[in-house]
Amino acid sequence: MKTGADAYDLRVSIIPTTFGEGVCLRILGRENMFMDLEQLGMEEEQRRIVEELTGLPQGMVLLTGPTGSGKTTTLYAMLAHANDEGRKIVTIENPIEYKLEGVSQIQIRPEVGLTFSSCLRSVLRHDPDVILIGEIRDQETAEIAVRSAQTGHLVFSTLHTNDSVSAVTRLLEMRVEPFLIGSTLVCSIAQRLARRICRHCRREETDVPDAVRQEMASALGIKPEEARAWTGAGCVECNDLGYRGRVALYEFFILDEAIMDALDPGVKTGELRRMARKGGWRSLREQGWKKVLDGTISLEENQRLTHRLQIRY
Repeated sequence: MKTGADAYDLRVSIIPTTFGEGVCLRILGRENMFMDLEQLGMEEEQRRIVEELTGLPQGMVLLTGPTGSGKTTTLYAMLAHANDEGRKIVTIENPIEYKLEGVSQIQIRPEVGLTFSSCLRSVLRHDPDVILIGEIRDQETAEIAVRSAQTGHLVFSTLHTNDSVSAVTRLLEMRVEPFLIGSTLVCSIAQRLARRICRHCRREETDVPDAVRQEMASALGIKPEEARAWTGAGCVECNDLGYRGRVALYEFFILDEAIMDALDPGVKTGELRRMARKGGWRSLREQGWKKVLDGTISLEENQRLTHRLQIRY
């Protein structure tokens, strides 16, 4: 679809319902698809880690999260940062949502046998430096992706798991050997999209429950009385919604030697979390409290996105 000088792709899904057709449109354009690392909503430390990840010569980086959580946008931003002169980048996608200059992009077509795994085998013969696999769905793709990361390629891909730590157990469930995961998986990143408070009508939340203040204080290392939250009152700029735009929440799980040594087919996700926390891992909920404190997202938004992931140690 074209509107003036702008062109957009529309991904359309239609379902029959009791009272008529239900239609869902996903609007894809350069303005809302491509962002650089500074626009994604990462904390300074997280952005520094991503910059290091995109410069690695080999290894595997996984993004996890539900459909529509912004994984593809983050991956494209990371690829753009990795797109240095002299590096060959190949992507295998379904569909290709944004065309990146200087990148070889492949659209899979399962009906003719062009699947993620078959494409990946062929791509390895083209001497790529960086490979993006749209999604790891099965054991075969997982095995080839891990082997690719082990043989001198930097591999980016996505998985559908609830949090960053579960990416390891998901690969184990796909029967990927633990020693291969330990030697190739560098980092797993979970993300969610939160509604951003409208900056035109933002005001401080006066009724913050004591339990929430205590939790924020514990997560952020502040005093309970210093815990603050904000909300949008609603104005003409945000159509009286109180929100305008979205921002991503990120949870980083970096594998260290202790975690690598603990990997085996029977390892529990809870045990991996406990080990990761000793190395500085923080959950999505804890990362969300930072954005609540600085007025980026509301208390209710963090509760909506992360309450099911709350874990008490």
